[in-house]
Amino acid sequence: MSKSKLTCGIVGLPNVGKSTLFNALIKKKQAGASNYPFCTIDPNVGIVDVPDPRLEVLAQLSKSEKVIPASITFVDIAGLVKGAAKGEGLGNQFLAHIRETDLIIHLVRCFEDDNITHVEGKINPLSDIEVIHLELTLADLQMVENIVQKLKRQAKGNKALLSTLDVMQIIQSHLEKNKPLSLLELTDEEKEKIKNYHFLTDKKMIYVTNVSEENLPEMENHYVQQVRDRAQKEKNILIPICAKLEEELVSLEINEAQEYLKALGLKETGLNRLIQASFDTLELITFLTTGEKETRAWTIPKGSLAQEAAGVIHTDLQKGFIRAEVIRYEDMIACQSRAKAKEQGKVHFEGKDYLVQDGDVILFYHN
Repeated sequence: MSKSKLTCGIVGLPNVGKSTLFNALIKKKQAGASNYPFCTIDPNVGIVDVPDPRLEVLAQLSKSEKVIPASITFVDIAGLVKGAAKGEGLGNQFLAHIRETDLIIHLVRCFEDDNITHVEGKINPLSDIEVIHLELTLADLQMVENIVQKLKRQAKGNKALLSTLDVMQIIQSHLEKNKPLSLLELTDEEKEKIKNYHFLTDKKMIYVTNVSEENLPEMENHYVQQVRDRAQKEKNILIPICAKLEEELVSLEINEAQEYLKALGLKETGLNRLIQASFDTLELITFLTTGEKETRAWTIPKGSLAQEAAGVIHTDLQKGFIRAEVIRYEDMIACQSRAKAKEQGKVHFEGKDYLVQDGDVILFYHN
């Protein structure tokens, strides 16, 4: 995963609401949302701004010409069906799209509607989840079998590959038990050997339960609870959402949408919760830069050092790094300017090994 890019693939069975959710995320009707399977064949791709109220506040202080938020790329991947790993329903093509993502958002239908057909003929979230998980597992098993065969041939002339072969055979055995790689404990050394292989079941996942408007504001029903129990066992996050409501909200002005949410007893949109959960799941944070030209949020992994953060802006900043002038966002707002923050001792100068914190307002000095 690139330090400044984040791609989330929305997967699920046909007719669970993926295209409706995607349209709401990108705030326009780009993806087809129809009552038949494979309405989406080629993946729809949309870049979504990450909501961050800190940016507008900073921009007003700095009188910035423009504001640039962090962004997430969402990919609406066509509905998978049984047999996808064997090519059913254009499955191989769809699975390839999932391999290219950093995070899987697994949308599960948790509402009943006689007007929207279910590909299996009945509403059963756990069964739906099993279909997707089995196809991802079979696709990984097919891939690792090919890798093992290739490594066995290559290892005859290159003994250094034997250790990688050993790890791949451990993975193969695990997958043959229909278990995702996310539940396989590997040493750091073993993880290093497979880091360039994009296994589907090793990707982090968020379950999104799509409920009807009748379930607002709690967004709870017995289907959601079934999915929650499974998510907890897998140590995955669950975000309940009403995709139909989210699509309605984006057609409203900001003030109207806020009033509508308030009237429904909701504090924020499901989309905001999903975007934040995506950041948290992938252990990402943002640091901020501000000035007259622009106020901007930059995405980095938690645990990034100052010199690494500088490189997200430009490689020259990383190479010629001298120091970082850091102010906590709260201190910047309290002091109302960088100059006053310096006067009050709220500014600290840090070297290349400084651990950047979410919300740090940073000015980099470089050669």
